[in-house]
Amino acid sequence: MQEYSTPPMPAAEPATLFLRSNFQRMKKMLRILLLRPIILLLTINVHAQIIKDTLAQSNWSLHLQVTVIPQYHFNFGAAYTGANSLQTAEPVRTSFTNTYYIGRRLWKHAAVYINPEIAGGEGLSKATGVAGFPNGETFRIGSAAPKLYLARAYLEQLVPLQQEAGTWVENDQNQLRAHLPAAYLALRAGKFSLADFFDDNSYSHDPRTDFMNWSLMSAGAWDYPANTRGYTNGFALELRYPSWALRTAIVQVPVTANGQKLDNALPNAFGIVAEAEKKWLLGADRTLVTRLGAFYNKAGMGNYRDAITKAMAQSVAPDIATARMAGREKKGFYFNAEYNTKAVGALFRYSVNDGKNETWAFTEIDRSLSAGISIPGHHWRRAADKLGLALVRNGLSADHRAYLAAGGYGFIIGDGQLRYASEHIVEVFYSYFIPAVKCTLSPDYQWVLHPAYNKDRGPVHIVALRLHFEL
Repeated sequence: MQEYSTPPMPAAEPATLFLRSNFQRMKKMLRILLLRPIILLLTINVHAQIIKDTLAQSNWSLHLQVTVIPQYHFNFGAAYTGANSLQTAEPVRTSFTNTYYIGRRLWKHAAVYINPEIAGGEGLSKATGVAGFPNGETFRIGSAAPKLYLARAYLEQLVPLQQEAGTWVENDQNQLRAHLPAAYLALRAGKFSLADFFDDNSYSHDPRTDFMNWSLMSAGAWDYPANTRGYTNGFALELRYPSWALRTAIVQVPVTANGQKLDNALPNAFGIVAEAEKKWLLGADRTLVTRLGAFYNKAGMGNYRDAITKAMAQSVAPDIATARMAGREKKGFYFNAEYNTKAVGALFRYSVNDGKNETWAFTEIDRSLSAGISIPGHHWRRAADKLGLALVRNGLSADHRAYLAAGGYGFIIGDGQLRYASEHIVEVFYSYFIPAVKCTLSPDYQWVLHPAYNKDRGPVHIVALRLHFEL
């Protein structure tokens, strides 16, 4: 073999190596982010035609949604990493959900709704390491394999309260085309998500179409009862008039923290929420909607202070499981407001809980403040598009942060130690509607300062490309 002599290459500078390495990762990430959603579109048209043919029957409502979210975070620095930390480096993680919304009219003002759902994939670091987790479509499920399950199955009965003319509502997800009374009482019973009926917000509620962060899709400090996938069984009651509404619900809580099985021991395990809503007319095209909610949960929770005391007596790290007791409580409230104009929409949320006992269902946030704006695309002649920007600040109670600082773990956060600071999040997204295939493509960026409330980790830069199709 002939040999060639070449002059030695100068050693690469550390900054050059860093940029070259990240450039290669970016190319790989973009291939995954762009190719997976395009492949998925090839399977959608068959489902769409079946549903389109069935919608002609007014007694039925059939719809579907498909959402795919590849997400990636750039490498970041951390002084240490624990069992529930966001990993400092990892590949693209992709979540997938496919929901079928089946509705059938039973008699006047009554219907049954059933939603089979398929979910698969996984979140970054198995959906741990950030209290305001960046992907609302991920679950803390052990397997990433797609699984079919029943998301919702509930009965709805409306009782008209006025003879005044109401409005027609069109056929939609879990909604039959019908004449909706101006004032009514709604009773719902079965399996559903509390987020279906409570803490609504036109600009920050659905991670499939709006902001994706957990602390933006719902009030962060409301530990709303649900199984691992976000659903529960119970009863919901709503009293609605044109400018105000009252609603309440009583539902089951999981047997274990963030567990899939719901607890049947109702005297010692249940959740209650009550909410008041008011619509304020501020002008010809300006409205303000406010919602004030209070919640009370009862379950076999562990107490942070008890866990620390037991651990100190044994000179070990605290374990919340050792301090659990039936009938423990968590209570708090949330405030939610949205300001609507043709030019821009604005959102605001504040929520807080007592923070004495462990988080049982949603995420480890004891107080949360968020605000943002949503700008419609008609400003740049893209009426179906929108641009969203929001800021979040999450915090913990004194007992909760002391537990984590002593080496304790929750089910979503825990770095083995803690130098506490509030968790700050910025999220910006742009939804681009593609009429030819009836889908929306949304680039999303999130910046997280002090992930899991830890000054010794981060900040983290997170990017995603969400593909959403619905019919």
